[in-house]
Amino acid sequence: MTILKELYWIAIDWGSSNLRVWALNNNNAILDSILSNDGMLGLASNEFEPLLFEKISKWGVGDANIPILCCGMVGAKQGWVEAPYASIPYNLMQEADNVKVSCSDDRLNVRILGGLRQDNPADVMRGEETQIRGFLSIFSNFDGIICLPGTHTKWVHVSAGEVISFRTFMSGELFDLLSKFSVLKHSVKSSGWNDKEFRSAVSESISNPQKIFSDFFKLRADHLLKQVEQSELRSKLSGYIIGAELAGAKPYWLGQNVVILGNDNLSKIYKTALEGQGIFAQEIDATECTLNGLAQAFSLISGRH
Repeated sequence: MTILKELYWIAIDWGSSNLRVWALNNNNAILDSILSNDGMLGLASNEFEPLLFEKISKWGVGDANIPILCCGMVGAKQGWVEAPYASIPYNLMQEADNVKVSCSDDRLNVRILGGLRQDNPADVMRGEETQIRGFLSIFSNFDGIICLPGTHTKWVHVSAGEVISFRTFMSGELFDLLSKFSVLKHSVKSSGWNDKEFRSAVSESISNPQKIFSDFFKLRADHLLKQVEQSELRSKLSGYIIGAELAGAKPYWLGQNVVILGNDNLSKIYKTALEGQGIFAQEIDATECTLNGLAQAFSLISGRH
């Protein structure tokens, strides 16, 4: 597919596990897109450039030197080129720190957006800041908390276009480890879901987070001794973990205006957990925010704003 006449720039979200590429015209309309599992973790630093060129060559980029802007783990120390973290507070509507990649093929004009860092308490994000940027490009007056569920869930305080503070919780990774590699894997195999048990476990964990490790093993005992359904136990495991997260993140959501930037079921799970605490969060599609964020950053870098 040759779209060179209309192609103005290319946006890329290059994460740990996946690669998403969008071909855009000068109005940021999508001409074509690519989704693959060529994530950063599976690539050596010298493999990014040839892979990228292979992916976009179908668009007939030729000698056009089309601007390419990337976000995500591609800018990590173990990625293509490290894009340094900028310190918070950071105004996403006015700044777009980035590094230019020195490509061996001069037809590639690539820049990578940097992430954000917080010194006290120490924390970092890479990729999520672009989603937040995209959200703020639409909801410019937002003042409150943005929750970004995932392997490492972020709770971010945003005010006047600035990221003020944030905390990261390894809840998604912990659930993955416990459900796949611990003794609990035999008790939570089901892909089913029990909303009532999830809500109950969230409330229990928020009230008594110190019991969480004992509650984990009780799931196995309930399976062995009481033959409790695995869907119920899996829902409880998720509830205990997210409840402990909410207990730790309480200053971020209690009495706050909360938005959830995410996709699919995980956003709904967090929304359910928060509703049980009297917080009614708005869900926003994270993929759309990522592309909007790349477009907003591109306008700053190219001077189009």
